[in-house]
Amino acid sequence: MSNGQSKQPISTDQFVLSIPGIDTIGYFAHCSGLEMWVDVYEYHEGGNNDFMHHLPGMVSYPKLVLSRGLTNEDALVKWFDATATQADRKDITLTFKSGSSERKWTFTEAFPVHWTGPTGDVNGGIAVETLEIVHSGMKPA
Repeated sequence: MSNGQSKQPISTDQFVLSIPGIDTIGYFAHCSGLEMWVDVYEYHEGGNNDFMHHLPGMVSYPKLVLSRGLTNEDALVKWFDATATQADRKDITLTFKSGSSERKWTFTEAFPVHWTGPTGDVNGGIAVETLEIVHSGMKPA
């Protein structure tokens, strides 16, 4: 078994976060923030009461939020610490794997802004850590 495979949990669906210069930073069970939207400006033309003009505005992106069961690997916290005082913006890659299928996205100028962990159920639940990342845009890789 290769070193990278020993770090990943057993799962059918997973998100893999890769960062240039660091390689694979982690394997995650949950992800939110894979979204983008265009602000729409409405413009009413004087004298024309039949319709409203809709003009495209800025594209917006929410934070990327990744979570997983806590592992012995501390790459997430090390990356967070390395960017805490000065944001080292990197283009990162997120890969979704499900069986033999795979999709990839690249996030530009990304850096972590919030790490939480471990949290879990006091009745023997799984300890969970969460990482939030801001970025300047996403595109299919």
